[in-house]
Amino acid sequence: MSTLYDLDFHAWATEQAALLRAGRLDEADVAHIAEEIDSMGRTERRELVNRLVILMLHLLKWQHQPARRGNSWRLSIREQRLRLAAHLEDNPSLKASLDAAIVRAWRLAVIEAERETGLPEATFPVACPYAFDAMMDDGFWPDAAS
Repeated sequence: MSTLYDLDFHAWATEQAALLRAGRLDEADVAHIAEEIDSMGRTERRELVNRLVILMLHLLKWQHQPARRGNSWRLSIREQRLRLAAHLEDNPSLKASLDAAIVRAWRLAVIEAERETGLPEATFPVACPYAFDAMMDDGFWPDAAS
């Protein structure tokens, strides 16, 4: 049997919010509400990883393709720093999972860097060489690869 949750998520969400605000918890769809709250947490963690991937990708390109450095890469790095800072400010508990997010993001950033630069995977370090604080520092611009 299909429920409102299955048929019209927006209507279900509006209804559940109204029930919660009215204190009518016995009528609320607690199981699905809990599932959606868990899903929101996973979405915030994915957003953290995605922002890290973009930042790392541009730092890698900056470092490994110095002749191609330009305003677009510089602005992308600055933008991601601001977006990451805002995301962590909005979700400070994510700082506890930052190390794991960096590991996941690094693997993806290297794949993207290999794809976008045409450089072989062996060009890039196996683990992220940038400390998080450095990546977020407006004065940090990695030097050209040795």
